[in-house]
Amino acid sequence: MSDSIKLSPEELARYSRHIAIPEFNLAAQKKLKAAKVLVVGSGGLGSPMLLYLTAAGVGHIGIVDFDVVDDSNLQRQVLFTVDDIGKSKAKTAKIRLEKLNPHVKFTVYNNAFTKDNALEIIKDYDVVADGTDNFPTRYLVNDACVLAGKVNVYASIFRFEGQVSVFNFLNEDGTRGANYRDLFPEPPPPGMVPSCAEGGVLGVLPGIIGSMQASEVIKVITGVGEPLNGRLFLFDAASFTTRVLKVRKNSKTQITKLINYEEFCGIGIEIEEDKIKEVTVHDLKKWKEDGVDFQLIDVRQPYEYEIANLGGELIPQTELAQSLDKISTNKKVIVHCRSGKRSADAIRDLQNLGDFDNLYNLKGGILEYSKEIDSSIPTY
Repeated sequence: MSDSIKLSPEELARYSRHIAIPEFNLAAQKKLKAAKVLVVGSGGLGSPMLLYLTAAGVGHIGIVDFDVVDDSNLQRQVLFTVDDIGKSKAKTAKIRLEKLNPHVKFTVYNNAFTKDNALEIIKDYDVVADGTDNFPTRYLVNDACVLAGKVNVYASIFRFEGQVSVFNFLNEDGTRGANYRDLFPEPPPPGMVPSCAEGGVLGVLPGIIGSMQASEVIKVITGVGEPLNGRLFLFDAASFTTRVLKVRKNSKTQITKLINYEEFCGIGIEIEEDKIKEVTVHDLKKWKEDGVDFQLIDVRQPYEYEIANLGGELIPQTELAQSLDKISTNKKVIVHCRSGKRSADAIRDLQNLGDFDNLYNLKGGILEYSKEIDSSIPTY
């Protein structure tokens, strides 16, 4: 197919540094122009990946992202500026990338990537690059690629650490390489691995790892170099050390259909006897207006409290066991965090530590309060 691809004089000039590489040359550049790459997620990993794939001359790039730009994104998501806050990430990315390279076609999917649309979205793409930040979507991307016979260029980041691999690679003998489930057959228990919002991430790390991911996409498309097929690359920015681990196919790994990935990862599933009472942000507002006697506890970290708070008493989740005497047992206690997840975990911890039957989780946390009640409160 690349034999029928022609490069204009402008493109030849633009990509001249690629074409000058003997192992790359004009043939590889034509393969890039002929290629279609789907990038799932335009955030920390997606931003540098999209920038470099666009600059490299990938002919058609699809962008899947239903999120909007938040000011807390700007520490690492280099596609966006302060002028983009509140705007669609996918649509904003397209506008920015078109200015970088007018020779590239972009398709935007400004909606969630789900089991109902995943196979339809990826069917026309050659390579899928996973820039997501959560386990349900990560498993969905993997399984959809396996079922559709697509290569999945994977990466993930957390704090100072990142990893990259190429899954479901088409080998010369027609077999497929290992996939994400061969490496991680089961997701970790809910709450075991905090999100980047909860655990943090060094701002430059997604730039480093996302660029490596873009490099692997280019290698897969062009056939230049040796992709990370059957290998997992690990990088620690704090110690500046790297490791490469072998990933082997697991004969027990069977993927026959797309499933409910939220349920598979244990998200949103509550054991009946472990149910947690909740109040909405509207309930909280009404309780304040009606003068209801209750205690409001914030279980986030002090630096988060400085960014935004609802006036509650700060008791970080890690200090709850030493602070039981500060928590009322004779009136309603609302516990909150940024999104409602950590506060739910905190309530479970408290119920295991003491005789508390008066605890209520603030559904949606500060994010929901800012959205529904007071937009002047930063969401960070």
